[in-house]
Amino acid sequence: MGITKQLYRLQEVDLEILSDERALKLAASRLGESQAVIKAQNQLELEQKRLEESSRQQRSAEWEIDDITTKLTVVEEKLFSGRVQNPKELTNLQHEVEAFKARRNQLEEQALEIMDRVEQSEAKVAKISSELETLKAEWQRQQQQLADEMEKLKASLADLGRKRQLLVGGIDPPTFDFYKQLREGKGTAVARVEQGICRGCRISLPTTDLQQARSGNLVQCSSCGRILFLA
Repeated sequence: MGITKQLYRLQEVDLEILSDERALKLAASRLGESQAVIKAQNQLELEQKRLEESSRQQRSAEWEIDDITTKLTVVEEKLFSGRVQNPKELTNLQHEVEAFKARRNQLEEQALEIMDRVEQSEAKVAKISSELETLKAEWQRQQQQLADEMEKLKASLADLGRKRQLLVGGIDPPTFDFYKQLREGKGTAVARVEQGICRGCRISLPTTDLQQARSGNLVQCSSCGRILFLA
């Protein structure tokens, strides 16, 4: 294998390594917590707190209604029992009955409003919980996909590393150092020649450069300085 062909193959391997390293870095950056899941969890916690507070208010209203109903029953029993004959005391009992009924009606209206809030919160909690489960399932699927992708990339990089070692072993150190300098300075060190044109700078090559490149010698493009490779 000519030296330019070896260098071109080495460059292909190096470019594959670079591509896989970038893909691996990107995949690694996408691993971790999902902002969509975190947002849904926060929304769920907030709505659950609202539901707990509304439920507490509902229980409190129901207890107070029960308490007033008990007191009203006692007063009504006393009022209609016939045991009380004093007109003033009867009037006071009647006022108590009316006050208890008014308060109970007020509490019952409040309880209905609270019940509506509880039902709305329960519906929201159920909806957000369902959305959260869907988001978690999708996130877990993506995380597994990323993990699988990273394993494939690591295996590919290991294989490419072995190929690179074999190629570098067949290149003399000065030529390899020259190749590295060109890659660091230009991104690509070796340019294919197609139809007499350097694909590195897209300039037509002099006949002498083409002849030397065909012979397998290490020839640089007189325009961009890259090593010329004729397949």
